[in-house]
Amino acid sequence: MAVDELDTRILRLLLEQPRTSVREYARILGIARGTLQARLDRLERDGVITGTAPSLSPAALGHPVLGFVHIEVTQGHLDEVGDALAAVPEIIEAFSITGGGDLLTRVAARDNAHLEDVIQQLIQLPGVVRTRTEVVLRERVPHRLLPLVEAVGRAAGEQRR
Repeated sequence: MAVDELDTRILRLLLEQPRTSVREYARILGIARGTLQARLDRLERDGVITGTAPSLSPAALGHPVLGFVHIEVTQGHLDEVGDALAAVPEIIEAFSITGGGDLLTRVAARDNAHLEDVIQQLIQLPGVVRTRTEVVLRERVPHRLLPLVEAVGRAAGEQRR
């Protein structure tokens, strides 16, 4: 899917001002509301825009401890374990990976003892061989997409020249 310079400007606004109306976005961008809506619809249809939910803080929800848990899985049980992970509310992300494990999960916990309880729950899942956990001390670069969006926009502009 090709993202052009206008798409990049739209995405930047969505990231920087997520609670603004479509009408206001169109005014800021200097384009017709219909043009903007058509672009938004295409970006959603093409999977560039994947949601409009607010960004929430696990810490503000009483879960300030963040851990990354690597999970090694018995061969042939990856899907089964992956499905079981979805039932653990403290797991806020899970990925199949290469390297030193089969799955990588991001876990939010109330405290270290709670994190240990979650890990013990994961170890009990059928198909889990072992886990390895890293506890986050401090977030250095928060989740972000704007620099990537801007790089894609610059590349699109350079290709047109």
